[in-house]
Parts: sequence; C-alpha cells; structure tokens
Amino acid sequence: MASSEATTSAHGSPQATRRDFLYIATGTVAAVGAAATLVPLVAQMNPDASTLAAGGPVELDVTKIEPGQQVAVRWREHPIFVFNRTPQTLAMLQDPKLASLLSDPKSEVPQQPPYAANWHRSIKPEYAVLVGICTHLGCIPLFYPSPDAATPVANWLGGYFCPCHGSKYDAAGRVYSGVPAPYNLPVPPYRFVDDTTIRVGENPNGSHWDFGSIKQL
Repeated sequence: MASSEATTSAHGSPQATRRDFLYIATGTVAAVGAAATLVPLVAQMNPDASTLAAGGPVELDVTKIEPGQQVAVRWREHPIFVFNRTPQTLAMLQDPKLASLLSDPKSEVPQQPPYAANWHRSIKPEYAVLVGICTHLGCIPLFYPSPDAATPVANWLGGYFCPCHGSKYDAAGRVYSGVPAPYNLPVPPYRFVDDTTIRVGENPNGSHWDFGSIKQL
C-alpha cells in the first residue's frame, strides 16, 4: 500500500521520472496556484503485485475524480492519466484557435484505438484516458488543466507540459507543433465496465485493437 506521507507540489519537486507514476497527479481548475500536486495512491487505485506482474487490466471508479481533477494509475508499468474534463475544457478542445497550434489535431497518426479516434480522443468526452509518457524522450508531463491555473508558459490553454525539453500537449493529449515531441500522447485500450467504472487494458466488447500498434510510446 502507498505511504501516507504529506502531499508534495509537482511544481516544486525535482524533475519527474518514470517512478513518479506511483503517485496520483491531481489538479483542480479552481485552485489558484495548485494546478498539479502529487499525493499517495489510495488502496483502490493501486493494483496488487500479481496484477501488475501479469500486465492485467486495472479498474478505476471515475466518480472519485472531481471535475477538473486528474488521477493516475499503473498499467503495464505505465502511468495512465484519467482526467475528468470540465465543459470549459471540452469547449477549448473544439476551438479552432487551439487546433491551429497542434501538430496532429485530428489524431490521424495511430496513437489511439479506433474508438478514441475523435476530437476528444476518448470513449466519453468528459473522461480523458492517456498514457502519461512524453513521446519525445519518455519523461512524465506535468498537469496544468486550465488557462486560469498556474501556467508553465505564456498563452497557456490548458493540458500537459513536459519540463524536460518543453513539449506541450492539450487536454486530449494532442501535441503542439514546434516542440520536440513528435506524436500525441498514446491512449491505452480501455472500456467502461459500467457507468462509473473504467477498466484500463481491455477493449470494449467487439473491439480487438492491439496497443502494440501505436506509432510511438
């Protein structure tokens, strides 16, 4: 089980590494100066060792995620970001101003399953499910969900920022043009078991998409 140590600010911590996905990254749109913090995993979000070793599916109750917040779980030793996007965030994802800044706004490069090849890159628009590994050199991007939150760069529109080399992604994991990262953040296989529970590592019924077919992790 994860430690119950005090929370640590993602902005004030050392450079993120792959081991950082042992923690939940949470961010609240309304919290001034607190766009992302790291807190210990709670037991229900921390799969047991046998599940991790087998690379089996991992379940998450999305009702535990407040609007504007994100949690991270482990699947196949990858950090999986699950973000409860607000209506304001969803509106921004469809803004032509944002699309003009992106390298692959229509997700034409195969970095997601067919059931997530849409403008929100997910099954349900309000819930983003992304592999939290920068497609440049494998760092873990930091979560800055809103233009109103503490921002890493000028004219920030909300999404993910990689502090290692400055790559930027929007709130659907779509990469910006002119940054080191070449591709959008991958979307893992996942499905909704019911209205409130997602299962990462398992496709929806009738779909047989292979995660190994993505362009780049």
